[in-house]
Amino acid sequence: MFQRGTFSKSILVWEAFSTFLISIYKIILYVLINQAHIRLMKKNKSDKTPEELCDPLLEAALNHVAFDGWSKRTLSQAEKDVGTVPGIIELAFPGGAIQMIDLHAQHCDIEMVEKAAKVDVNKLKIREKITQLVKLRIETMLPYKEATHRTVSYLALPKNHFTSLRLLYRTVDLIWKTIGDTSTDFNFYTKRITLSSIYTSTFLYWLADESEASRDTWTFLDRRIENVMQFEKIKTKFRKKDINLSKFWRVLGKKRYGS
Repeated sequence: MFQRGTFSKSILVWEAFSTFLISIYKIILYVLINQAHIRLMKKNKSDKTPEELCDPLLEAALNHVAFDGWSKRTLSQAEKDVGTVPGIIELAFPGGAIQMIDLHAQHCDIEMVEKAAKVDVNKLKIREKITQLVKLRIETMLPYKEATHRTVSYLALPKNHFTSLRLLYRTVDLIWKTIGDTSTDFNFYTKRITLSSIYTSTFLYWLADESEASRDTWTFLDRRIENVMQFEKIKTKFRKKDINLSKFWRVLGKKRYGS
């Protein structure tokens, strides 16, 4: 009886001691993790806000997009390259990769406007202005041409169609505003639709262009604008003739159905 009771007490003591050790272990582990986190924050200068890290994270990500696309691997690698704590990119870009693409497009648009100011496009003719701005906008993507290939594929996904159109409109709208367009009537929309066609076709041509200094792309751009100018001339001549459309359709109807 005595030995059995002593054995039972020993088990209880051991269980209590084990529970105590586990509690101490958890406390030590918690302290070590927090200290490591603090050291990591100091080491990585993470006193910067997520907003302040947007540009560095985007720049780092673009270096990996050409190889891994706009994937989680790319975003994770961007954090490592910048030297931030894991998860900071989700705070900087809550919208994920598509938000990073949006920011990159904004940077390219701003760079286009800044370069246009140095060229002084106001002295050029309207055709030359459009040519120069489209060229400047495409050239902003030259350092990231391989990444741009992957970006186009990503934007081609059905879930990203609206964003793709929004980015295109923002660019062509900015081009027209940069060259001083003040139209507010129906021409406001036709100008942007026409320029969207020119810009998109030239941009896609540039992606596949391997000629020196993109010479073939700029030749293609000149041809596209020449086609548009010829079309505009035809429209102008048609308007000057002042054709009575109601009379035209009436005569056509008589020929088809009789009087």
